[in-house]
Amino acid sequence: MNQFAIFATLLIVVASAFILPPLWLGLRNPQDKADRKETNVGIFRDQLAELAREKAEGSLAEADFDQARQELQRRLLEEVDPATEGATPIRHGPSRKTAVALMVLLPVCGLLGYGLLGNPKALDPMQTAAPQQMTPEKINEMVSALAAKLKANPDNPQGWLMLARSYKSMGRYDEAVQAFANAESAINNEPDQLASYAETIAMANGRGITGKAVQLVEKALKVDPNHAHSLFLAGAAAMEAGNNKKGLAYWEPLLPQLEPGSEVEQMVRGGIEKMRAGK
Repeated sequence: MNQFAIFATLLIVVASAFILPPLWLGLRNPQDKADRKETNVGIFRDQLAELAREKAEGSLAEADFDQARQELQRRLLEEVDPATEGATPIRHGPSRKTAVALMVLLPVCGLLGYGLLGNPKALDPMQTAAPQQMTPEKINEMVSALAAKLKANPDNPQGWLMLARSYKSMGRYDEAVQAFANAESAINNEPDQLASYAETIAMANGRGITGKAVQLVEKALKVDPNHAHSLFLAGAAAMEAGNNKKGLAYWEPLLPQLEPGSEVEQMVRGGIEKMRAGK
């Protein structure tokens, strides 16, 4: 159980400690006000009896007796008049059904509320565990496992395409070219994949963009004449071949697509200037 679950459980226990006992035991009227009333009435009787005794002894005149008695009555009314006091709490017996219901509903409602408004996955230690660091060794293991799987089941063009991209990113261009060849049915007319395949061939042969690489680039541009990667490769191929006019035809429409000031933008801009100067 993680820290959140422990903390939530403690909150439920504390809340229950305040809410449930009164419901389980039932509320009772406080007796202090009733006791005070009885005491005041007793005092009134004693004082009234004392006044009557003084009157009988002749030490208290009739008028003074009446005035003192009225004062006692007024004070007594102020003490016992319900209108001058707060509402008396209503007595009721224990509500154990309500207490049991709350004992069940408190945790259930808490879990439902967290499920709707919170992040339930945070309660799963597997979800909150730190991801394993992807090391070069781990990547090699994964790529090797994919290659072994494809060797056993070669009829998987998408798998070969994934392997080709992996080999290319690792700089294993010869193996990447072979994987691309096995994935040609998955590449089809996708400009991104055609351009990546062409670039891989050029990197593998070390002789620039020639032969099949050029064919792949031209195929990609037929699908999307503004495809940036293909325009770059086509312009580079034309520039290497000394065909500046053709190179400009590819790189001039490419330039506006590049991020200003980026390394690629500066290289293309410089190449355009050289090709214009070499016309």
